[in-house]
Amino acid sequence: MRKLLYALFLSLLLLPTACIEDGFTTSPNDVLEFSVDTLSFDTIFTGETSATKRFLVYNRHKKQLRIERIAFEGAPEGARFFVNIDGRTGEEFSNIEIRGEDSIYVFVEAHINSSDKNLPFDVFDHLRFVTNGVTQSVVIRAAGQNYIRVNDWHVTENTTLRTDLPYRVMDSLVVEQGAELRIPAGTTVYFHDKGLLKVRGRLVAEGEQGLPVRLRGDRLDKVAGSLPFDLLSGLWDGVRLEAGSFDNELRYVEMFGSTTGVSIDSCGVLDRRKLYLYNTMLHNAAGSVLKSRHAWVDADGCEFSDAKDGVVDLTGGRHTFRHCTFANYYLFDAVTSPILTLSYLLPDEKKGELPLMEATFGNCVVYGNASDISKGDLKGSNVYLRNCLLRAKGEDDANFVNCVWGGDPKFFTVRDKYIFDYRLRNESDAIGKGDAAFCTDELQFDRYGVDRRLNGAVDLGAYVWVKQEETTENQK
Repeated sequence: MRKLLYALFLSLLLLPTACIEDGFTTSPNDVLEFSVDTLSFDTIFTGETSATKRFLVYNRHKKQLRIERIAFEGAPEGARFFVNIDGRTGEEFSNIEIRGEDSIYVFVEAHINSSDKNLPFDVFDHLRFVTNGVTQSVVIRAAGQNYIRVNDWHVTENTTLRTDLPYRVMDSLVVEQGAELRIPAGTTVYFHDKGLLKVRGRLVAEGEQGLPVRLRGDRLDKVAGSLPFDLLSGLWDGVRLEAGSFDNELRYVEMFGSTTGVSIDSCGVLDRRKLYLYNTMLHNAAGSVLKSRHAWVDADGCEFSDAKDGVVDLTGGRHTFRHCTFANYYLFDAVTSPILTLSYLLPDEKKGELPLMEATFGNCVVYGNASDISKGDLKGSNVYLRNCLLRAKGEDDANFVNCVWGGDPKFFTVRDKYIFDYRLRNESDAIGKGDAAFCTDELQFDRYGVDRRLNGAVDLGAYVWVKQEETTENQK
């Protein structure tokens, strides 16, 4: 009995060493594995610290590994990288242990100093790991962007923005009455959270084909994985044209990611144009991409796309829209309004002295995951849709002339793959259905520089159909 108890006691002593391997391997053949070869940061505005990125370091071996040293190879000019391991932050570490068949997280942040460079510039370093005398490394890479910072800037005299650096509006940019702000071709204006461009004077954005003016949010990183913040709306406020602002122009502008889009205050003046849009894209707003009250607004060759409250919302006013695409595949919430909301156009809506709406939509496309137009019966109004493609089924009358009813433009858009491309596929019902009378000389080329007269017959919408080979999945 005593021998049996002694044997049992020895077996209990030996049991932990049989189940847990706590020794360290010192073989140079036993080294680390990493979840990435290169850890890349999105573009970082200079003077700021990036969001935190991370990667995993694996010990694929049964025994523990002791990392003798973790440190950066050098100090890239004008930049610093910071590492956090096991709750400790620094630029150099020693004697970091990883249990057998386990892993640790390495967290990294980047800070890039301002410089004299105009274009985005790369900085990189190597984070080196020395284990059992063997050196391994992960490349840490970031891109820096210098910029012109704007805080509560009130433009009080005629001003043209610089073209060598982008601007970043931290709160508001206000064009005061009597002043004109010009934004030259190729200029990007970033807006911080709730950033706003308010116009009391005049705004002229002078983009060109291939050199658009961009108005967008300042989040340059990813929402999650490879999905960029560019997909989100509500990243900044928007552009507001106040009652006393007239003769504004947006030419070859790409504006996206806002809350309120372009909003136009009521002025009740219909003999002076409030806004002209030409080959411009207003995209992805948490409200509407264009909302106007009792004003004169015209648009040629424009894309109005993706908004929670309906894409374009017009009350009264005077309007001509030629070769425009109104499309809604809004991603983040249920759409609450028709794609095209038209109000104050019938006699029973009239109040006071403001005139009812006068509007013509020619060679346009209205299509998406919502009803087309708020007023299905326009009888008695001065609103006309001529040669327009509509998703709804119906018949022509005095207000709907030569329309394509129940048509499908066959956009390249694939919502569940985050592709929002409103050009036309080969099988589109918009091909060749336009009236050449709307395609005047100034409308000969679309936003991508494609000739509307290329195919003989004129296509509907903002973009000219370009024949694709059968294997082509997307033009972009």
